[in-house]
Amino acid sequence: MLLNFKTIFWENEKVKILDQTALPAKVVYQTITTTEDMAQAIKSMKVRGAPLIGVAAAYGVALSTTLQKDISYDEFKKRVEKGITMIANTRPTAYNLFAALNRMRTILENENDPRVAKLKLIEEAERIRKEDEKICQKIGENGESLLPDNSKVLTHCNAGALATSGIGTALAPIYLAKEKGKYIEVFASETRPLLQGARLTVWELMANKIPVTLICDSAVGVLLRNRWVDLCIVGADRIASNGDTANKIGTYSIAVLAKENGIPLYVAAPSTTFDKNIESGADIPIEERGEDEITKLPYGATAPQGVRCFNPAFDVTPSKYITAFITDKGILKPPFKQSINRLFS
Repeated sequence: MLLNFKTIFWENEKVKILDQTALPAKVVYQTITTTEDMAQAIKSMKVRGAPLIGVAAAYGVALSTTLQKDISYDEFKKRVEKGITMIANTRPTAYNLFAALNRMRTILENENDPRVAKLKLIEEAERIRKEDEKICQKIGENGESLLPDNSKVLTHCNAGALATSGIGTALAPIYLAKEKGKYIEVFASETRPLLQGARLTVWELMANKIPVTLICDSAVGVLLRNRWVDLCIVGADRIASNGDTANKIGTYSIAVLAKENGIPLYVAAPSTTFDKNIESGADIPIEERGEDEITKLPYGATAPQGVRCFNPAFDVTPSKYITAFITDKGILKPPFKQSINRLFS
């Protein structure tokens, strides 16, 4: 698989991240040395995508483990807990972030030597990254069979390698289908307001020589009404126990239009994105972001100054619009309460 970039890696007690706000104009790696810097990188979407946010969160906690001479475990624990809280307050919707932080917190609570805890926390962050790589591969293997040769696929936002530390979630089946010699063509919606589809998905697919056509978000209805695609595959940031799914704003509209026009919609996500503690999409917290994302672009203002804005980063797609979930543990089909429950049994 021709993925000639890494999104994140640990090196000499520092973290290197691919700054996704610089794409597609240039490839820039930033060195992150503190938990505060990692929190800002997550908030500003230099690192983004639910699985990658989870990895970045773990590394952000690991960065808070710098040892000082004769530090007590209580002092060490307080500093690391402060780092966990700081990272937890960055982005509320992506469940992988909280799953990773819970794993780091468990290690912290089960140790009493700061040196041992430091090593174990760094090891756990590395383990989370490596697990994500394997999970992406399994998602690709499980989803590839859903893509016949000569398929046309609609995807939204970016749920590819840029959103993970592996080959992605929604794009993973496409990459593995190509490896098997299938011809797959992708339609990528631009994904306003931050254009993750245009800036990131298109860049990534072109780098991997996957045929891709960019469309405006408002052209999705035309595409589906005319059945110019065979299926839709999207990612997810949090999935409730009944299958309701939070994903990038605009996903719900695609799901309704796909259902109306008889086109299957698959959600590709790691098992770590399923939140068994949330019964339905009504309980998923939805992040709202600043007005500048809507009213300003690099080439100038797009709206009058002072206009009131509503900028939710995600919406929730009810499970009735979802054909199946492509996970690292297999394909989950309706009824979703039962199939999702089996993930945790």
